[in-house]
Amino acid sequence: MASTTAPASATHAVLRAEARLFAREPAALFWVMASPTVLLVILGLVPSLREASDDLGGRRVIDVYVPVAVLFALIMAGLQAMPPVLAGYRERGILRRMSATPVRPAALLTAQLVLHAAAALVSSLLVVGVGRVAFGVALPGNLPGYLGALLLAVAVGLALGAAVCALSRTQRIATAVGTAVFFPTMFTAGVWVPVQVMPDTLRRIVEFSPYGAASRALDEAARGGWPGPLALGVMGVWAVALTAVAIRRFRWE
Repeated sequence: MASTTAPASATHAVLRAEARLFAREPAALFWVMASPTVLLVILGLVPSLREASDDLGGRRVIDVYVPVAVLFALIMAGLQAMPPVLAGYRERGILRRMSATPVRPAALLTAQLVLHAAAALVSSLLVVGVGRVAFGVALPGNLPGYLGALLLAVAVGLALGAAVCALSRTQRIATAVGTAVFFPTMFTAGVWVPVQVMPDTLRRIVEFSPYGAASRALDEAARGGWPGPLALGVMGVWAVALTAVAIRRFRWE
């Protein structure tokens, strides 16, 4: 019993320590937890984006951008916040030194995944709340379907971030690779152009990307339906594939 309790207590200590460090990073807190809501507010202040559009089936652009802002939070957590931290720990030898202690390096990796997942989910809740209160955006019509799609999108986002970290030997490389992947994912998530108004051929291609599929799934659930099996399947395949890459290529030192 004691041998089981000690590692568990050590893991909890790592999680608490990483949470304190994360809370002391104002840049990470802003970009992951605040910037998606700021983006939504800026867009919501544009009068034309609060008007119904025939291209969106009578919906407003601001209605479509709530799921997009949710995905923006996942992109920031998975690609901009987490990979440099983990790569920095590895580059400084922290993971290697932890292997000689009761706390295995995997505890640090788990703590980072939990923290960034929690931050992304809190940010998503803030986006949905502000959208509802400030701009009258309807709450998701199918809440269980929306939550399921959101959790799967979080898994995809963190798997992508873990893969970037696994393929990057240093913190500088992790930042560079994360930034290079950041812009295509922003496009496929619909940050610049909503996926719903893209030309049909381009939209079908985009919806086979991780965030394109996530955008479709969240939008379907927001409108009251169940996320389609194709969108969920695409996200599931990407999550498994990216996780496999991360596990296979990740090195502790």
